Amino acid sequence: MSATAGQADGVRSLADRFGFEPNMVVMEMGYDDDVDEDLRDTLTERVGELVDEDTDEVVDAVLLWYRDGDGDLFELLTDALGPLAGNGVVWLLAPKAGRDGHVEPSEISESAQTAGLQQTSTVNAGKDWTGARLVSPRGAKKK
Repeated sequence: MSATAGQADGVRSLADRFGFEPNMVVMEMGYDDDVDEDLRDTLTERVGELVDEDTDEVVDAVLLWYRDGDGDLFELLTDALGPLAGNGVVWLLAPKAGRDGHVEPSEISESAQTAGLQQTSTVNAGKDWTGARLVSPRGAKKK
């Protein structure tokens, strides 16, 4: 059996790859008409409704849709950290290479590092989007 066939037997959904669990509080930032609605549907089926960036709740994760031209990525990441629980994760979703609004991976890693985050993995988040998992380094204190 090939590795591909073995992986197909234990296929993980996108919600699994994002690490989302039922009843997690997930804040969404940067929503626009170009987001991947299938991905959103998959995630909301798992966690329930996404909260918007005006929430007063502490959130377990942030789903940040970001395109080139959406403003300063460092500032957006800093805004995402405000309501994020100490062990929370930011999923930065950006258009894939060759798509309108593509963001260079170097910009993502530099902005994340400046915001005090490190990238731990990436996922194929749909036909047009890629996701970067950003977390606070272990042992880092939340400001």
